Amino acid sequence: MTTHWILGPGAIGRLLAHSLAPFAEVALIGRRDLPAQQRLMTPEGEARTQRLSSLTAGQLAVDAPEPPALVHITTKAMSAEAALESVADSLSPITPLVLWQNGFLAQPRITQTWPGPVLCATTTEGAYLTGDDGVVHAGRGHTFLGDLNNHHGALAEELAQALTQAGLAATKVSDIRQRLWQKLAVNAAINPLVALNSVRNGELRGEAYAGRMVAVVKEVATIMLAEGIAPPNDGNGEDEWLALVWQVVENTANNKASMLQDVEAKRPTERGAILGPLIESAQRHGLACEVLQALDNELAEVEASF
Repeated sequence: MTTHWILGPGAIGRLLAHSLAPFAEVALIGRRDLPAQQRLMTPEGEARTQRLSSLTAGQLAVDAPEPPALVHITTKAMSAEAALESVADSLSPITPLVLWQNGFLAQPRITQTWPGPVLCATTTEGAYLTGDDGVVHAGRGHTFLGDLNNHHGALAEELAQALTQAGLAATKVSDIRQRLWQKLAVNAAINPLVALNSVRNGELRGEAYAGRMVAVVKEVATIMLAEGIAPPNDGNGEDEWLALVWQVVENTANNKASMLQDVEAKRPTERGAILGPLIESAQRHGLACEVLQALDNELAEVEASF
């Protein structure tokens, strides 16, 4: 059987583990031990329990399981490189990696430095944790897989088929960079505002927040044009970006964005991975980014208060 290591037993990591376990050998690897019996609540309300192998990076060094065919890195963006470094000595340098991070920070860095294949995943699967032994699959979505240099299409296709068989619909694509930037644009318009105002996604439709969100999208649309990222739905410019963001707000109206969950838990947010690449791009192209910079500054102040 194919062996998958999953670095980062958060919500997506545990959802992956539960889904793949009936079809493959799976090891969850984190900073601390987790209960062997893990629970999954499906979107249909069915409760499932199964044993999942859980290890720490320290345990790997002493008693490593069978070398993996694939390593999934499902940590937050700012932790991805450290997570990889913590297990690198236990891996062949040609082991394929799959990066599941938001934003566009870890993906280019790890692609440039890791000798083996590096796939990137962008997913709309919804999941959240219910303690050390539980995860809720809150909503079914779709995962797109590819690599930034478009060199590993066969591997992406093989993994897409495996994920689909495991119940997580997935498709291999040749434009993963485009899709990562599109998701980045949506996250930048939604996550900082809900995190700073402690509201659910749907509340951004209200008069108190809509104007600022539109201002974010205006800056983002200009940056996307400079980066050569086409508007969604083969559209034309700012209106299409705004339509996409409003559609996501509508579809996820009751969601509590991950950045808001981080603020409530007094954890560092992914602002560096979501706002950082946009601000860096704007500066590189000589574009205005006052709204994005202000959001980043406000989030930095919130994090400093933890």
